[in-house]
Formats: sequence, C-alpha cells, structure tokens
Amino acid sequence: MMADKLTVVTGGSRGIGAAISRRLATEGHDVVITYLRDRDAAEEVAADVRRTGQRALVLQADTTEEQSVAGLFDQARAFGTLTGLVNNAGSASAIGALEDNDLQQIGRDLEVNLWGVIACTKYAIGPLSQGGGGSIVNISSAAATLGGAGTYVHYAAAKAAVEALTVGLSKELASKSIRVNAVAPGTVWTDFHQDSERPAKAAALIPMGRAGRPEEIAGAVAWLLSDDAGYATGTTIRVAGGL
Repeated sequence: MMADKLTVVTGGSRGIGAAISRRLATEGHDVVITYLRDRDAAEEVAADVRRTGQRALVLQADTTEEQSVAGLFDQARAFGTLTGLVNNAGSASAIGALEDNDLQQIGRDLEVNLWGVIACTKYAIGPLSQGGGGSIVNISSAAATLGGAGTYVHYAAAKAAVEALTVGLSKELASKSIRVNAVAPGTVWTDFHQDSERPAKAAALIPMGRAGRPEEIAGAVAWLLSDDAGYATGTTIRVAGGL
C-alpha cells in the first residue's frame, strides 16, 4: 500500500541529508534519496529507511543539470504521489578570501547552492500540485546572515538568496497549497567541511559551546514537513547554537 507521504531529499546520502532521510522514515515518509557520486552511501541510508517499514528509492541526480532534475521528478512521480521536497544538496568547494578564490569553483558552488534549489523546486511544483499540495524545505545556513567572511562569502550570498527565494515562493505557491520554508544550520558535525576539525575549532565562537549534530537539523526539517507546521510558510528556522 502506498504511503501517505513521499519526500525527495536531495543530497540524501550523507551528513544532514542522511539524517533527514532517516528521521522522515520514522515519521511515516517514503523517501527518494538522491546522490551525485557515492551510491553505496545512499544505499546504506535507503536500507535504514526500509528497516522502519517505509519505502526508499535511490537515484543519481545532478541538481545543476536540468535534464537530470527533470528525470529525477519523473521517477519520483512514478514511485508515488509526491508530498515533500527537501533541497539539501550543497557545495562549498571554494574556500578562502574572495580575491584568492577560483571563479570557476565559485560558479560551481553557486550552481549547486542556488540554481539547483531553483531547478528542483520548479520541477517539484507540478507533482506536488497534482497531489493536492505539500511542503518544500530549503536548507540554508547561518552564514546567510553572518556573511562567511574569509571563508566563503559566495556561499553565504547563495544561502541568503535561498532565504529570499523561500519567502517569495511561499507567497507564489500558497494558492496551490504548497508551503515553502527553510532551515538554517550553524556549524554541524558532518564531512561537508574540507577541514574535518572545523566544527571543533568553531565551538569557541558558538554561544552553546559546541557544533550541532545532523539529527538536530533533521528534527526541524521533519517538523516543517509535518501537519503540525500546517500554518507555517515563508519562515526560516535557525538551528545554530545561538549564532
């Protein structure tokens, strides 16, 4: 029997995306888990989803390529009635001061962090509408308001744009019964960081004195996708330890 909830999680094979996929499964979602390179990691997450009794579909997708995104949502639609999208796939490959950074790497980061969110949302609107509505959650970052100086100002700028997109689309899609919200994590213990010790190094700057856990971000996402958040749209929940 088809589940009532089906959510696509982009970049769902690792870190925050993996935690989101696992959390959603415990709350009754079937999950479409996308990955770019590491299918084995995605299949491990899918196995965890299936152990809860929910279904999982693993798909390779490049969110910066329109044909790949279109194919992703065609396959998701064939899998079930889409009710949710989590735009989680992200990139911070260009690190350092802007004047020292490589513009091609910056461009790639911008494509993943902003263009990919736009593309996935565009192709999700139709399936969500056909199912009677649903919920979109964009993963932003505390960097959107902190600026990312000396590290990745372009990443911070892209995430700020994602938060603006969240507000605009919440108004544009309200009549279609599609809610659009965002979650802005602070520094979190994942392998997203080029410097694996960055979360520990950042702890002294965080009011709560520690980096976050992926599961703490997943909880906020799960709430925004739930019926309890039925009147929440256009909002960004900051989960950043006080930053």
